[in-house]
Amino acid sequence: MRWQKIAHEIDPENKVGCMLAAASYYPYSCNPKDVWESKKSDRGNYFFIDVQSRGEYPNYGLKMLAEKEITLEQTAEDTALLKAHTVDFISFSYYASRVAASEDSGVEKTEGNLFPTIKNPYLEASEWGWQIDPLGLRITMNDLYDRYQKPLFIVENGLGAVDTPNEDGKINDVYRIDYLRAHIAAMKEAIDQDGVELLGYTSWGCIDLVSAGTGEMKKRYGYIYVDRDNEGNGTLARSKKQSFYWYKKVIASNGEDLA
Repeated sequence: MRWQKIAHEIDPENKVGCMLAAASYYPYSCNPKDVWESKKSDRGNYFFIDVQSRGEYPNYGLKMLAEKEITLEQTAEDTALLKAHTVDFISFSYYASRVAASEDSGVEKTEGNLFPTIKNPYLEASEWGWQIDPLGLRITMNDLYDRYQKPLFIVENGLGAVDTPNEDGKINDVYRIDYLRAHIAAMKEAIDQDGVELLGYTSWGCIDLVSAGTGEMKKRYGYIYVDRDNEGNGTLARSKKQSFYWYKKVIASNGEDLA
């Protein structure tokens, strides 16, 4: 693609990636209809990354476009450019796994990052209904690496929660530490046991801010607390949560010390 071409012309050592809101879809049951629905859901999520990583439109995507009577205006030069300049790595966000079921299943749905999903009865959930699945991160990493054989980069991962200061003004967010510890451990297993190549990991996000998903200040992800509420009241004073000190130790040990 054109921006990859330009970046590599500027400096051949430049690395250009893409971004995916990732989470593998589990079939709700072994009913073939549920399995097929999970396959279709994964394809819908992978479509743009398939193009950027493989340098061509997948057949399932071309069929979908044809069914919608959409014709791509693509020259021979476009085709050659797309094929010759694919992305160097796959970056993605991960918060929770997803579940797919056929339309006649009648199962309950729950919230998720951008994509409402079928509720997984085997998982706990956050206060906003996002289901917590560290093993799902390992599964998603393996699915992406098996599919593209390109290095991965986790650029978002975290727990949105209500943080309430105690009498001393401290935030003892052990629930956030537990979430991050389990997900980083799963990430390490994907690297050490499965051979997945991972360039890096960044969590979401360092300082409390308004949640893009719900427009709320009380849905906090940060290691640093910001004195502000949903109505805009507060001093904006910053204070370090317990997770700040824990994550500082994780960074210093390059993920080896998760205690």
